[in-house]
Amino acid sequence: MGKSKVYFTDFRAKLGEGLPSKLKRLIKAAGIGDIDMDNKFTAIKMHFGELGNISYLRPNYAKAVADVVKEMGGKPFLTDCNTLYPGSRKNALEHLYCAWENGFTPMTVGCPILIGDGLKGTDDIEVPVEGGEYIKKALIGRAVMDADVFISLSHFKGHEMTGFGGTIKNIGMGCGSRAGKKEQHRNGKPSIDLQACRGCRLCMRQCANDGLVYDEASKKMSINMENCVGCGRCIGACNFDAIDFADNAATKVLNCRMAEYTKAVIDGRPNFHISLIVDVSPNCDCHPENDAPILPNIGMFASFDPLALDQACVDACLKAEPLPNSQLTDNMKLADFCDHHDHFENTTVNTEYKTCLAHAEKIGLGSREYEIVTVK
Repeated sequence: MGKSKVYFTDFRAKLGEGLPSKLKRLIKAAGIGDIDMDNKFTAIKMHFGELGNISYLRPNYAKAVADVVKEMGGKPFLTDCNTLYPGSRKNALEHLYCAWENGFTPMTVGCPILIGDGLKGTDDIEVPVEGGEYIKKALIGRAVMDADVFISLSHFKGHEMTGFGGTIKNIGMGCGSRAGKKEQHRNGKPSIDLQACRGCRLCMRQCANDGLVYDEASKKMSINMENCVGCGRCIGACNFDAIDFADNAATKVLNCRMAEYTKAVIDGRPNFHISLIVDVSPNCDCHPENDAPILPNIGMFASFDPLALDQACVDACLKAEPLPNSQLTDNMKLADFCDHHDHFENTTVNTEYKTCLAHAEKIGLGSREYEIVTVK
């Protein structure tokens, strides 16, 4: 595979032109108009931010993308799937309230907002992964896969497990249903917190393998380890966060699974990708807080190649100077600091992202070789 084109513009705004308008020019220059969107359902996948976090992408950028889709005759909707962990986005109702509180409403973004995997994160579809080594069938939110056209709009920032969160993270992890996220994150089988369990038995409705047992005496659930297959559907069914998986997958395995989930999402349909390096927090937007940025705002990037886009963004970040009074520069002042010559690894020790990019290239997700095209 040859070099992919990645289009770039900085955050300098001319008199009379705001950044949302500049984003529109960027994605048009990058060729989004070559996609036939006439009367097509178009999913715009992004992160609405956890309550308490304010480093997520502003709704203005989402509206700019939605406006371009509508100009092309498409039917855009913003989407994300429910989270695996307890928080403010673990079911569709809380997720929508969170999105609204963070400024994402049909009025502000100019299109509907749909939670991709339904009310409890159980509305998913099995999608084959061509060439998958870790995942043969990915569990993707049904609304995401029902779309005719797929667009990702990613906030490029640090991440406490995968080094950085960009396009592949936004798509692969973000489009997985709750069971899909579990498949990427976890190994093994679940456990039940008996104090949190209410004995409501809602989880039993989602178990197809007789993996759950209800004890009439204690009015509590337990796991039948012989029958349980570790699918994770019981997690989505529990309203009380009583079910969890304790055995986390190693980061390198997580990275590979995430790349394969991304391939499942975009294979076989038109797709386009946008990433903004702005407010580069050290951790994911899933946190209910955000720390000071570790790097300066760099710019907006767009490409038809999600892998080239991530590679271009990480390269741009590694060339930038760390910002003072940040987690990155605090670490660099430590007496036992070991310089990894990588801003993301220096920010959070033991994170790792290179296996994700390498595996993505191996399975044909895109090319790590790219050409930057600057849009003034």
